[in-house]
Amino acid sequence: MNTLTSPPVSGLLTRLFAEAAVADGALMAELGRLPAEERAVFMHRAQTDYRSFYGDAKAMFMPISPETGRMLYLLARATRARSIVEYGTSFGLSTIHLAAAVRDNGGGLVLGSDFEPSKVARARAHLAEAGLSDLVEIREGDALETLARDLPEVVDLVLLDGAKLLYPRILALLEPRLAPGALVVADNADDSPDYLAQVRDPANGYVSMPFTREVEISSRVG
Repeated sequence: MNTLTSPPVSGLLTRLFAEAAVADGALMAELGRLPAEERAVFMHRAQTDYRSFYGDAKAMFMPISPETGRMLYLLARATRARSIVEYGTSFGLSTIHLAAAVRDNGGGLVLGSDFEPSKVARARAHLAEAGLSDLVEIREGDALETLARDLPEVVDLVLLDGAKLLYPRILALLEPRLAPGALVVADNADDSPDYLAQVRDPANGYVSMPFTREVEISSRVG
């Protein structure tokens, strides 16, 4: 047995993924009823005015998939990661997977970030319910500011799952702290072509490949 597949974490994740499917499904259905032009304008704001877009979408979980969650746990365990930075905590589903791995690795820190106060509060409550709060720090505010200071001396693993527009800038903030061989996992990376160009160019010090249609995994080698 491990932390991920044992109570209270296992039951909590099952419940949260079910809640996410219902909540996000209803909101996406509502969005689908908008005229096509209005819907396109709303979605385009994610690339032009991310604070407004994600503020309006604050009721949405927008979680990783259960498969991606298990993959994150496996990667963190396999690399013995003890220092993890997460951009885009939302309601904390990915954070729970990462913190479970850190617990099973013997301890450490998951440093999360989200600018939406209601999401930070929910994520903290979920982590307390999972019994993992002692391994997690969630910073509230714009990650361009909250992740620009007081970072761990060495970062073993990064999860990018916030506004896709900012992926290159967030990675630039973290690069000086990345350990040799550190992994960077980017969810919905196809929505950030500048980021993909950055990590797929060997001259920038990464080896990178798509793990699924939505997830890009990169290793810092330079």
